[in-house]
Amino acid sequence: MTSKMWGGRFSAGPSAIMNEINVSLGFDRRLGKQDVRGSMAHAEMLAEQGIISKEDSAAIKQGLIRIELELANGNFPFKQALEDIHMNVEQHLTALVGPAGGRLHTARSRNDQVATDFRMWVRAAIDTLDDEIKKLQDVLIGKAEANADTVMPGFTHLQVGQPVTFGHHLLAYVEMFGRDRGRFADARRRLNECPLGAGAMAGTSFPIDRQSTASNLDFDRPMANSMDAVSDRDFALEFLAAASILAVHMSRFAEELVVWFSPQFGFVTLTDAFTTGSSMMPQKRNPDAAELVRAKSGRVIGALMGLLTVMKALPLTYSKDMQEDKEAVFGVFDTLELCLAATMGMADDMQPNKERMAASARLGYSTATDFADWVTQKLNVPFRESHHITGQAVKLAESKGVELRELTLADLQGIDERITADIFNVLTVEAAAASRTSYGGTAPSNVRAQAQAARERYLGSKLKW
Repeated sequence: MTSKMWGGRFSAGPSAIMNEINVSLGFDRRLGKQDVRGSMAHAEMLAEQGIISKEDSAAIKQGLIRIELELANGNFPFKQALEDIHMNVEQHLTALVGPAGGRLHTARSRNDQVATDFRMWVRAAIDTLDDEIKKLQDVLIGKAEANADTVMPGFTHLQVGQPVTFGHHLLAYVEMFGRDRGRFADARRRLNECPLGAGAMAGTSFPIDRQSTASNLDFDRPMANSMDAVSDRDFALEFLAAASILAVHMSRFAEELVVWFSPQFGFVTLTDAFTTGSSMMPQKRNPDAAELVRAKSGRVIGALMGLLTVMKALPLTYSKDMQEDKEAVFGVFDTLELCLAATMGMADDMQPNKERMAASARLGYSTATDFADWVTQKLNVPFRESHHITGQAVKLAESKGVELRELTLADLQGIDERITADIFNVLTVEAAAASRTSYGGTAPSNVRAQAQAARERYLGSKLKW
């Protein structure tokens, strides 16, 4: 039995294996809503241009409205033999409205049809993810405001560097997630061109109005080149690239939670809501949600690499290889939605151990930079000289087994007689953090101002760049 879609050229039907590898209905049924909307716009344009009758267009619209309800209610009669969502909709439409349904595909190919549906789906996915990232930023900003004065160690090379505030640390992720939203927004702007009307690859001889369908479907304009319109998957690659960076940012935050939650650090606590136990060790509380967010970044990055590999050697225009685009994008969207929900939940759930953080901030001579800055400012010496003086002070403190602030004035004047008792005012971690008032610095006063600025920039009605 030949296929009704393209059977005129063939005398026999495909093998079972061919069906298995060729059919995409198992995943592209997610495009049903977009396919119906695109078909409505196409039928309306065909009638306006006099290509089909107003009566046929009205019948098609009524049939598509019914199909839209069936898809929403979960009772659409999918048929695996029809390969994909597009032919399922068209065949069912014809069964509902008769020969008028067969006119819907006039001046349209599955190539431009699927490209249009997929762009609309990705556009909606970006809008959904933007809302979810925004909610995560809201949680982090709230936590930052509540912890503007909470001192913790700042690390480089995972070694204690300088005292910072927990609020400042959290606002760093707010900025990362803001850039993620910006990347998705950029991708959305570029994808918002309509392929519909490009036909299989060369356009059509019918007097269609591509501007009308583009506008009807909320695209900014029709795509300028019919060959590019059906073969381009840059929009999917950009989506996956932005998704990969977002996944990396969530993974970095998850890794910090894993470290902070460990008994060796003890910086934060997480409740039972986002931790699990051990089947053998009754004392264990494991940050499994964070570990899984960290791990799932691999899926997202892998999807980007996979689609890049699919596209890297495809000649113009369409090849069936491109069918591999949708599972990657659909899977990544599902993964990001889950990871964003988990990350937001953990961010809201975590509670800082302020005493443990402050104690850890005092380790590793974290106020050494403040010592050097004081020497430079008060003694009017070049920073490289003050760096050397400070290094000698650290070495002395290390030999005595004390912190810098526990050295005596006599100890310090033995290194440089110009040092005065005023230096001890800058050697507490609280004073060190509070002194970093430069724009973007960690001072509590800055954190409060930065949090407010972040609210205005990221949580308003429109993202501000």
